[in-house]
Amino acid sequence: MFVLAYIVRGLAEVLRLGLSLFYWVIILRAILSWVNPDPLNPFVRFLRQISDPVLEPLRRVLHPMTARFGIDLSPLLAIFLILFLQTALVGMLSHLADVLMAV
Repeated sequence: MFVLAYIVRGLAEVLRLGLSLFYWVIILRAILSWVNPDPLNPFVRFLRQISDPVLEPLRRVLHPMTARFGIDLSPLLAIFLILFLQTALVGMLSHLADVLMAV
C-alpha cells in the first residue's frame, strides 16, 4: 500500500504547486489590470490565456452583482476558490496518503 500512498502524496503536491502557481497568475493579472498594459505584450497575452478560462465564468456569475459598481471581483473570487481547493482537496489527498501509509 505504501506505493499507492506515495502516488497520492505526489498527486497532492503537484496539485498544491499548480494551485500556488495559478494563485500568482491571478494576482499578477489583477495587478496588471490596474496599469492598463499593452495587450500585444507576450507576457500579458500569456497571463490572459492562462487566467481567462477561469475568470470569464466567474465574471458571468458576478456580473449582476458588480455591474453597478464597475469593479471586477472575479480575481478575488478565484483566489478564494484556489485557497479553498488548496485547503480542502490537497488536505484530503494528504490525509488519504497518511492513512494508506499506516495500512
